[in-house]
Amino acid sequence: MTVILRRVNRIVLGLVGLLLVVLGGAVLASGFDLAVPSWWPWSGPSDVLLSRADRQRWRDEGWWWPVVIAVLGVIVLLALWWLLAQLRRARLAEILIDTGDGEVATVRGRTLETVLEADAAAQDGVARARVALSGRRTAPRTRVAMRLEPYASPGAALTTLTTEGLANARTSVGLSTLPTEARFRAVKHRARRVT
Repeated sequence: MTVILRRVNRIVLGLVGLLLVVLGGAVLASGFDLAVPSWWPWSGPSDVLLSRADRQRWRDEGWWWPVVIAVLGVIVLLALWWLLAQLRRARLAEILIDTGDGEVATVRGRTLETVLEADAAAQDGVARARVALSGRRTAPRTRVAMRLEPYASPGAALTTLTTEGLANARTSVGLSTLPTEARFRAVKHRARRVT
C-alpha cells in the first residue's frame, strides 16, 4: 500500500506542479507583454483573467453557490486526506512474521514500539525514550531517541539497548536483523554548585 501511495503521490504532485508552472508562466508572460500563442485567451497586461460578465454570469442561478461550495469542500477534504496520508506514512502500522508453516502473522507496529520504549526507559540513567518503526512490513527499521540523565553513560545505554531491548524484539518477531538509528540527548539540568 505504501508503494502505491508513494507512486500516486509523486504522479499527482508532478502533474499539479507542471500545471501550475505552465499556467503561471503563461499568465506571467502575458502580464509582461511577451509573445504568447495566438490561441491563448490573455494576450496583454490589460487583459483580466475573468471578465465582469464571466464573474457575474451564474450569480443569479439558484444552483451556483451550492455547487461552488460543494466543489471547494471536496477539494479541501481531499487536500486534508492527502496531508494526513503523508503524516501517517512515516510509521509502520504492522510487521509481518513468517510462522514457518506457510502462514503469516502480524504484530502491530505500535505494540512493538511501546515494548521497546519501556525496555529503553527502564535502564538506569534514561529519563525518557521514544521509538518509531519505519521501513517495510517484512524489513522494519527503528529510530530510538533517548534522553539521558547527567550521570548516565551513552555507551552503556547503547550497549544495553542493543543487547537487551533490540535483541529481544528481534527474536520475538523472528527477524535476523533490525537496523536501528539511536540518538542520545542529555536532559537539561542546572549546574551544581561546588562549595
